[in-house]
Amino acid sequence: MTKKSIIGVLGLVLFVTSLRAQNTEYVFQNVNSIYDEQNPVVSPDGKTLYFTRSHHPENIGGVADKGDIWYSTLTAERQWSAPKNATRLNNKNWNGVIGFSADGSTIFLYNHYTESAGVVKSQGIAKANKQGNSWAKPVDVNIPYFKNLSDNIGGSITTDGKVLVMSLESFGTKGGEDIYVILKDDKGKWGEPKNLGSTINTRYQEFSPCLSADYNTLYFSSNGHGGRGSSDVFEAKRQGEGWTNWSRPKALDHINTKGREKDYRTYDKYAIYSSTINSDGYSDLKIHTENPTDSISPNEDVIAVQDSIAKDSTDQNVTVAPVVSQLYGKVFDSSTKELIEAIITIEGNGFNKETPTAEEDGGYAVSMPAAGAYQVRVDAVGYISKRENLKIEEGQTASLQINYILQPITVGTTVNLENVLFQQSTPNILESSYPELDLVVDLMKQNPSMKIRLEGHTDNKGVPKHNLVLSRKRAEAVQLYLVKRGISAKRISWKGYGGTKPIADNDDPKLRMLNRRVEFTIVKE
Repeated sequence: MTKKSIIGVLGLVLFVTSLRAQNTEYVFQNVNSIYDEQNPVVSPDGKTLYFTRSHHPENIGGVADKGDIWYSTLTAERQWSAPKNATRLNNKNWNGVIGFSADGSTIFLYNHYTESAGVVKSQGIAKANKQGNSWAKPVDVNIPYFKNLSDNIGGSITTDGKVLVMSLESFGTKGGEDIYVILKDDKGKWGEPKNLGSTINTRYQEFSPCLSADYNTLYFSSNGHGGRGSSDVFEAKRQGEGWTNWSRPKALDHINTKGREKDYRTYDKYAIYSSTINSDGYSDLKIHTENPTDSISPNEDVIAVQDSIAKDSTDQNVTVAPVVSQLYGKVFDSSTKELIEAIITIEGNGFNKETPTAEEDGGYAVSMPAAGAYQVRVDAVGYISKRENLKIEEGQTASLQINYILQPITVGTTVNLENVLFQQSTPNILESSYPELDLVVDLMKQNPSMKIRLEGHTDNKGVPKHNLVLSRKRAEAVQLYLVKRGISAKRISWKGYGGTKPIADNDDPKLRMLNRRVEFTIVKE
């Protein structure tokens, strides 16, 4: 067995082992988000997961970007790490991974790329070669008569690099997107796309195909073969040596739901795909294994190491190293959505650290003891500082991404003092509110000409007259706190609005509390 094969087997062992004693949701706990995750592809060594994430603010095209390639690595905790944007492989169009060469040295990508700035010249296929620990700039792959009239594109390449299956709306398409096969000849040149025929393709949509390594099994998604939801995954067997004779597609009912399932890819002992079921409306990544998770065992080498560790820990007093959690993310301007330079300070749980955002990518990363309560403060020149409480529970994810949005110091900016709380039905400020109010004190001391207007609000429950009085008293209580901390009363006006200016639905008990708030508006810089 070659060194690369050994690495691949060990990577797979680690990944499959991650299914043991864990529910399958745990595997993608760091990956799935409020954004759209789709098109998952695992590298040949089993150590890196690539997928496409849509409308994320860190995409090359910002929140309007239809999809960038992101990647995660397999962690010691046997799950995929918090993902990072694969910047060099992306542009402002939809980007995704098709697959890899067998040794993992080449990655195949959707779309064409030009020589300048990575701008897509036309639809098609591109590839990039490994360059150290990164990827070189993608270059176009020439495929004759490759044409796609749809915004949707999907497909996969076999491990030997000789067969592409693609979903396109192109020459001879029977409905929406159809599935085509593209073959490489003995001279290494790709032929033109060929339609797989009417057994596979319907007058509706067929997309995200994946072909097995032996060319005999095709997995794809469709809304034209019946099923349980908006699109389901199907399996068909190739009949003979041609490419248009297939068995009748069979639905994979063990994964199909009333949601939208697609991007199904098989690996040894497991499959990954995307689904909208039990998510936030966008797709999340899912995993399926036909083996019971507690019956999948790692190889003997891993078992031997685990047994050795277990024996040592029972025979001796062993000091276990504390789990370390990493907090990372970026800081954005609330108006322009652009990255800004900031200082992130984290303290609590016997820990105190200050770190700036990095010049090269605008990000920050801080490692800390995993379990405990922390206070995070974000400061940037020309912006209103932010303070938030962060609690990490025992056994929680080892990596946590939090992006912060700061408001610029400009006349008319209104800031909701979210962590300023009062004793129920009184204007008495709770002690837990002091750190947030101290941020306002710091802001006004750093900007000595600034004037603000404090505004008190309540929900609409109770007597309106009483609510109005309470909102005024709470705004006045905040003013008194600021004055006691050295801010001139001439710089602070205040007003109460009662329940006349809600920002959330008063009929929803969970949202109603958002209306009980104190805000300040900058009236002079």
